[in-house]
Amino acid sequence: MKTVILAGGFGTRLSEYTESIPKPMVPIGGRPIIWHIMNSYAKYDYKDFILALGYKSDYIKDYFTTIHKRLSDFSINLGNGKINIINGPVLDWDISLIDTGLNSNTGGRLKRLENFLYNDRFMVTYGDGLSNINIKKLLDFHTNHGKIATISAVRPSARFGELQIAENDNVISFKEKPQLEKGWINGGFMIFQPEIFKYLNGDDCILEKEPLENLSKDGELVSYKHEGFWQCMDTKRDRDHLESLCNNSPPWI
Repeated sequence: MKTVILAGGFGTRLSEYTESIPKPMVPIGGRPIIWHIMNSYAKYDYKDFILALGYKSDYIKDYFTTIHKRLSDFSINLGNGKINIINGPVLDWDISLIDTGLNSNTGGRLKRLENFLYNDRFMVTYGDGLSNINIKKLLDFHTNHGKIATISAVRPSARFGELQIAENDNVISFKEKPQLEKGWINGGFMIFQPEIFKYLNGDDCILEKEPLENLSKDGELVSYKHEGFWQCMDTKRDRDHLESLCNNSPPWI
């Protein structure tokens, strides 16, 4: 089963990094965030990836072309150029790196991959979000409801401390950056049947607008509620927070 990672956007809100590298290559704990995302699928034995590339795609292609040398010790014979990996992680991932257009939107990128997905169900996520979601349970959930689409619903952490205030202005409770108790948002980690392509059209198509809205109207969109860890990387502040979590035991591992 293939997993599509949308990795072609400009990442303008993280311009401190994305002026020079694409957003999925921004490092977290010494490795690009896209590596962490792929590893979260691989640990459930889903290792067949399609990376939907666009902005600064060469950086991502170069990284995966040389990933074994980056993560391992190796010896090299300068006479014939032969490289021998001495030790390091064994990555048996199958990765297709596909240019889906510089200015394509999320639905447009997915539409361009239709011929690569072989009329079978597939998973999709974004190249900038980490979670400890159980992929096996997500897939079982999708299989059991029999609809076209599953999206993961998450409760993000609040940007600021949450106050509950009484009528006399006393603070009843204070929670520093709590997880929101009400309201769910799309956290990525989606699964689609091939019928999703009937809802997609053209490079300008935004997956999160008409396609998902129309799937919802047709009763073909179901949410998988994930109560555990989830964090996107929209800003430098988000990136720094994820980096700080790497100093202990990263919650997405």
